[in-house]
Amino acid sequence: MLAKEWLENARGVMDRIESTQVENINKAAALMADAIGGGHWVHTFGCGHATLPIEEMYPRIGGFVGFHPMIEIPLSFFTHIVGEMGVHQFVFLERVEGYGQQIMKSYNFDQNDVMWLFSHSGINNVNIDIALEARRLGMKIVVFGSAGEFSGVKTRHSSGKQIFELADVVVDTCVPAQDASVPLKNHVDKIGPVSTMAFVTAVWMTICTVAEILADRGVKLHIHPSHNVPGDTTARQRLDEALAEYKRRIAGV
Repeated sequence: MLAKEWLENARGVMDRIESTQVENINKAAALMADAIGGGHWVHTFGCGHATLPIEEMYPRIGGFVGFHPMIEIPLSFFTHIVGEMGVHQFVFLERVEGYGQQIMKSYNFDQNDVMWLFSHSGINNVNIDIALEARRLGMKIVVFGSAGEFSGVKTRHSSGKQIFELADVVVDTCVPAQDASVPLKNHVDKIGPVSTMAFVTAVWMTICTVAEILADRGVKLHIHPSHNVPGDTTARQRLDEALAEYKRRIAGV
């Protein structure tokens, strides 16, 4: 049964993350906790389906202020598929060197911020542009992706660097290079990708660790509450407070 095969593959990836990546997750979380606790940002960026963990973490019920999503619509919006902002354009754009530098010009950064990047392969130019510029600005860089599978694979960037080589901390998502994990009879390509599940698993392991560190330091977290729980009469107030804190911080106040 292919459904169970995918489930076993997904569990296997999660098990490998747990058994091999906890130390690096703790290192990444420590950098992020220092940034957020100091009133700075953890900026998050990815292309294609690597934007999904960014959307998952903030704004999100159970997420908290301190994570700043940087999502470039032409590099993330797949629902057109063909025509305007179609898949062909996306595949071209994520390989355009210099595009990431232009993206970075649209934001304000501090050397005490952290740049958190998501890239399955680590070889495409936009992500590497972002990492190079973040390093130039003095930020710490955290990268999540299939680092082991792509070790030694040639980058597409003129710097000669993969994104994993530019990171202060790498968390390996333990996903096969092909991503799709389930073979299908009479077909060349597999089905059932596991990278999004791996990203989200590693994301929430990391964010929970950040929260734990900050709570132990006595830092108040502005958490997005569920506003659908019967009887919780202050949920909307807490949400408004969290969004007000995000607005205050993004304004640089």
